[in-house]
Amino acid sequence: MKSKFLSDFKAFAMRGNVIDMAVGVIIGGAFGKIVSSLVGDIITPAIGLLVGGIDLKGLKLVITPECVDSGGVVVPEVSLGYGNFLQNTIDFIIIAFSIFVFINIVGKIMRKKEEVAPVPAAPTPTNEEKLLAEIRDLLKKK
Repeated sequence: MKSKFLSDFKAFAMRGNVIDMAVGVIIGGAFGKIVSSLVGDIITPAIGLLVGGIDLKGLKLVITPECVDSGGVVVPEVSLGYGNFLQNTIDFIIIAFSIFVFINIVGKIMRKKEEVAPVPAAPTPTNEEKLLAEIRDLLKKK
């Protein structure tokens, strides 16, 4: 029973679709890191310069500032980090747009390959096939 399970699992894991999906996930993760770096290291600082040198990651709305209570314990501030949210939103939009462009390019390439592929010509019937077709037609008439 154990060997049947392992052989079934091996057959499943070695199927082309599973391997293709694994490769896609790995490449997608690497692509996501590249785009995140593009957004975090290039686009976000450029946007920050355009809006007056503001670092988007550091933008936050402080609800309660940090303070020291009567017992001398420091109470940390409570804030909403909307700058990080903006960064992640820009990240997502760029990744989604990049994937959209990539899929469109691949689709165009695939359509061109389909158009270029020659359509096989219908085979011309041999004399025997012509004779058999005539006999068939005559038999249908009777």
